[in-house]
Amino acid sequence: MRWALVKVCLAVTAMVVIAFAVPLGLVIREMAGDRAFSDAERQAAMIAPTLSITTDREELTRAVLSTEPGDRGRLAVHVPGEGGPLDIGTRRATPKDVATVRTAGRASITEVTGGFALLQPTALGTGDIAVVEVFVPEGEVSHGVATAWLMLAGVGLALIVGSVAVADRLGVRMVQPAQRLAGAAQDLGEGRLGTRVPEEGPTELRSAAVAFNSMADQVVQLLANERELAADLSHRLRTPLTVLRLNAASLGEGPAAEQTRAAVQQLEHEVDTIIRTAREQRPQPQGGQTGAGCDASEVIRERMGFWSALAEDEGREVRLAGVDRTVRIPVARPELAAALDALLGNVFRHTPEGTAFSVDVHHSGDAVIVLVSDAGPGISDPKAALARGASGRDAASGSVGSTGLGLDIVRRVAESTGGDLRIGRSVLGGTEVRIWIGLYGSRPERGRRGHGRRVGRRTGRQRRKEPRTTTGSGAQH
Repeated sequence: MRWALVKVCLAVTAMVVIAFAVPLGLVIREMAGDRAFSDAERQAAMIAPTLSITTDREELTRAVLSTEPGDRGRLAVHVPGEGGPLDIGTRRATPKDVATVRTAGRASITEVTGGFALLQPTALGTGDIAVVEVFVPEGEVSHGVATAWLMLAGVGLALIVGSVAVADRLGVRMVQPAQRLAGAAQDLGEGRLGTRVPEEGPTELRSAAVAFNSMADQVVQLLANERELAADLSHRLRTPLTVLRLNAASLGEGPAAEQTRAAVQQLEHEVDTIIRTAREQRPQPQGGQTGAGCDASEVIRERMGFWSALAEDEGREVRLAGVDRTVRIPVARPELAAALDALLGNVFRHTPEGTAFSVDVHHSGDAVIVLVSDAGPGISDPKAALARGASGRDAASGSVGSTGLGLDIVRRVAESTGGDLRIGRSVLGGTEVRIWIGLYGSRPERGRRGHGRRVGRRTGRQRRKEPRTTTGSGAQH
């Protein structure tokens, strides 16, 4: 937009300069010619008094040579006589031109070699007409024209440069607020809810900035209301959870009773976490992430310890690898635990009992990859499964009761770090869900990741070559 304005201003100014400079240059040339011929007429009039007194050759010769143009060979006098015309001085005009001026009685300018000749008729005392010829060189006719044209060109160029500079400043005044508005819109779209735009610039852009800031405030308020609603809805679960906990306490002793009480306790913990997170979470400040994070290996080991007990009851083979060292990621502990629970819960809900599954963690330098694989029937439409509110597992297995929000929770956790979520075919024969978690808040190059299904197969082959720690369900319990 800025350069477009500069180009338009350049074109308009150039047209205006040409429209005025070209006619003015022609006028200057005409004025220079008029000045030269006026001087020639004045020089021709200097010899008129002598012609009115005498037509003697010697007298006229002395009179011609006494003038400046006569001394420089630029003045001639043509006097008619009975014995033929008398020509004094340096003659350049043709006899025909001289005769024409004498007959017409009017001054005339004729073009000769090297310039122009002014032919001025003058009355003699005898009643005849003499013709005074003054030579005007070509250089005198155009004297000063080149200088004037150069000055005009300089003034025109200065006007063009000045107009371009003014247009550039005006363009910056218009473009910078628009760029700030576009950048703020991009930041807001990336989740930086504290982004605001200075309300400055042209009237239209100020109005747009005011509207943008108002919209951003409304988005923050809507998100706050949504979090409060989530907290309130979660709080309403406390009463039935209390009843469930009391009923679980009366089940007595035994593995089933202990598992039930542990599940109720875990459910109460998750509800408390939801309430606390919903009410304490604030819009992310402008400029990046808050710096909260956790040890992915520790969280995964803890959650696998919970799920392996249920896996043992259902006869599922469990494998865990890559969690033998600390792996720090920019994801809060509750969020990673919720994402992992959502994936493992899908495995238990949508695959038959006895189906094996595994969790692998890989560190690639700028990202951490978490792979959750199973040997189930797989997902028929991975793209639809990633859509919020859809359930790819339902389509594959025919189960009901899924809200379809589990994968969306995992996807949002990954994308909050600049990563993503992919679904492919695992080496176990079922589904492989890959969570790519960026360590520095930047999205990895897509060319390095490739297509989700191909990455799943390649990672599986790599996994067979890497040393891993495998833990059975009995060891986890």
